[in-house]
Amino acid sequence: MRTFATISDTPKGSCSDTGCDPGIVLPERKLNEECGVFGIAGHGAMAADVTRLALVTMQHRGPESAGIVTTDGIGGMYHHRGMGLVEKAVKPQHLAPLRAGSNAVGHVRYSTTGSSSLANAQPLVFSFARGNLALAHNGNLTNAATIRAELEATGAIFQTTSDTEVVAHLVARSPEPDMTDAIRGALTDVEGGFALVLLADDRLVACRDRHGLRPLVLGRMPDGAWCVASESCALDVIGATFERDVEPGELLVLEPDGSLVLSRFAEAAEQRALCTFEHIYFARPDSDVDGHNVHTVRKRFGRLLAEVAPVDADVVVGVPDSSVSAATGYSEASGIPNEMGLVKNRYIGRTFLEPSPELRTNGVRMKLNAVRGVVGGQRVVLIDDSLVRGTTSMRIVRMLREAGAAEVHVRIACPPVKHPCFFGIDMSTYDELAAAHSTVEELREHIGADSLAFLDEPVMMRAFDEVGDVPARGHCNACFTGKYPVEVELTASKLGLERGLVGVS
Repeated sequence: MRTFATISDTPKGSCSDTGCDPGIVLPERKLNEECGVFGIAGHGAMAADVTRLALVTMQHRGPESAGIVTTDGIGGMYHHRGMGLVEKAVKPQHLAPLRAGSNAVGHVRYSTTGSSSLANAQPLVFSFARGNLALAHNGNLTNAATIRAELEATGAIFQTTSDTEVVAHLVARSPEPDMTDAIRGALTDVEGGFALVLLADDRLVACRDRHGLRPLVLGRMPDGAWCVASESCALDVIGATFERDVEPGELLVLEPDGSLVLSRFAEAAEQRALCTFEHIYFARPDSDVDGHNVHTVRKRFGRLLAEVAPVDADVVVGVPDSSVSAATGYSEASGIPNEMGLVKNRYIGRTFLEPSPELRTNGVRMKLNAVRGVVGGQRVVLIDDSLVRGTTSMRIVRMLREAGAAEVHVRIACPPVKHPCFFGIDMSTYDELAAAHSTVEELREHIGADSLAFLDEPVMMRAFDEVGDVPARGHCNACFTGKYPVEVELTASKLGLERGLVGVS
């Protein structure tokens, strides 16, 4: 019998009733990326090169590892995976053997289930009686632990600690003779949020969970080859035309001859539930997600924030990069000049590890630095996309004050994050969420700001109805409200499948 989490509106524990010190310096924490997937069918010898370019474009979604798998359509599958950014993990010299395949699938990973290791790097590749199969996955399967236990009880042996591997085992055990039917049957057994691209010997299969939690778009190359990607910006860079979003519950078969077979593995949920953090933080501003341009939505967040949380100030400063659009909107609505008060060091990767306690204490300064000539003596409105632990905000506020800012007023372009996410964002416990245990005033004291304000959820959602021609089609705001679109297993966590394999590399 499965055990499901009971989500309450008010989590137990707060700074007032646990005696926690709001001045404690916690480890630096920011919402981490999900993953990025890409697939292309029938593009000839350049399939691997195009896939690598698409992965570089979606690097922001996963800096831990990357990989590409190709197939020649007659049983030959070629693959390379590596740790780190794409430029390191899949170097140009690695592409030579991959060019033997005209169908390809690629992946950039941030680990939300399973450790960061080469064993868990994707695409995962398997060979069994029905043929070869490579899987690239964005999201989390919330019932993976239960399915894995059931499979292991009947003799299955797992090679990774990634939740993605359960899909391969379900496909291998399917009685269906056709690969597409076997994949369809496997998908009906898994739950959660996912966008999956599966490369078989003779076809490419792409699908999206029935709630549409994770994004996936369909594009077409000038030569007629079909492709899919987590974000539309990847299509732009490789010269593909955006066709449409893959629909929730839809299953697409991309054939090497340029044909496209449309079907379903599940009926779409009555209410779509795209992760709102795609627009808040994850996606690139030049991407269109579920019919809305990301930059335009973020800019609208900023305008709404200026309406509901005005402040008398001299300059608006956005935290680069994902808050720049919201800062522009706040500035336009308030009439306060928008300035580059923070400069980002673009040569410090998102996975940068500070080598000493002294440097860890000043870790934010290695990535950001305040412009004294802009903020000195000024009343600053600091715009950020979200607040998770509060530690990064605290250090940025301190940095601005040290640069001479007279006042620092923090404005967050989303509601307080009070509840864990089980669908592909690395925040699966209440302990790591500052707003789950603190009032807004306690958070303000913790980060050292003169004032602090958030967007309320209803106000935030107005942005989707007020930009573009497409109304909001349904979003998952569970991290703000605790109302999950699907049941989640209490045991779900990033390392929930680790057991004795922790540290495998």
